[in-house]
Amino acid sequence: MKIESEVSVDMKNIIEIKSFNFAVRIVKLNQYLTKKKEFVLSNQILRSGISIGANVAEAEQAQSTADFISKMSISLKEVAETKYWLRLLKETKFISQKEFDSIFNDCVELEKILVSIIKSSK
Repeated sequence: MKIESEVSVDMKNIIEIKSFNFAVRIVKLNQYLTKKKEFVLSNQILRSGISIGANVAEAEQAQSTADFISKMSISLKEVAETKYWLRLLKETKFISQKEFDSIFNDCVELEKILVSIIKSSK
């Protein structure tokens, strides 16, 4: 059962596109970090960062409104974890302030969209 009436199609398209583009940035960040011989944090941020979009994609096939909200809520949790890893990467000087600001702002934008989708679906 698709959840069409709960969230506008435009909002779903936005979160799908933005979460996928964010995942691409995270994969590229992971590649950059592994070239610098950083493997632990790069793996952590890769897992949480790409999970955001994967859960959004899963939500599109939700069996109920509750299932949809659950998947979007998992995406929101992954955003929180990704923000943590980004802050840690910045503080440990693996990424610059400029690099941090750019990707962190994208992460915050995803967070705001997900919160809006979850609220409007309840």
